[in-house]
Amino acid sequence: MALHHSQKTHEDLVARLPRVTGRDLSEWLRALDEGPAFLRFDDRVNWLRSEFGLPHGHATAIVHEYDLQRAQRNLG
Repeated sequence: MALHHSQKTHEDLVARLPRVTGRDLSEWLRALDEGPAFLRFDDRVNWLRSEFGLPHGHATAIVHEYDLQRAQRNLG
């Protein structure tokens, strides 16, 4: 599964995470680090949705941001 929304929509979803979910992005990234070691994007999205009841768009944005930040760490 790929990111199906624009960069602007992604940024808006990430910005609204605290208000919509009660957690900021760093908390969601930590949840992914501590959660099951799924390799596939859609498996991580589905886990966030089922485990935390997140809407699809927010779960997708979290996983996409997680992958972006992980790639940055690996390059640095």
